[in-house]
Amino acid sequence: MNLEQLREELTDDEGCKYEIYLDHLGYPTFGIGHLVRDDDPEHGEEVGTSVSEDRVIAAFESDIETVLSDCNKLYSDFEDLPEETQLIIANMMFNLGYPRLSAFKGMKRGVDSRDWNSAADEMVDSRWYNQVTNRANRLVERMRSIG
Repeated sequence: MNLEQLREELTDDEGCKYEIYLDHLGYPTFGIGHLVRDDDPEHGEEVGTSVSEDRVIAAFESDIETVLSDCNKLYSDFEDLPEETQLIIANMMFNLGYPRLSAFKGMKRGVDSRDWNSAADEMVDSRWYNQVTNRANRLVERMRSIG
């Protein structure tokens, strides 16, 4: 997979902030959609606290490693999927996390059977689709165009 393309897509979809802010669900976040975790040095810091560029990059790279590991856990043949499918799944994994994306059982069935329209239909039939409509629309259209 083209990791530079994944980084660019995630940066476009997530934006980049060099301070702690609350995401759309009210969770402390910084950088490129990095949810502040208990083991982060930023844990407990106030909204508006500055975060260095180096720290934003380090958190983003760590998050990408986690995303790719989770993609391989959810899809045992992840590396064999078309690159476009890998990029879409990785984008969704970054946005949703493993627990929520693994609940997309119909989408997984569609991907596993290489039925891209069925996978796209299942993406539309989700709460996620209504929460991040612009991003979801782009990813759904890309899924439909595979093959």
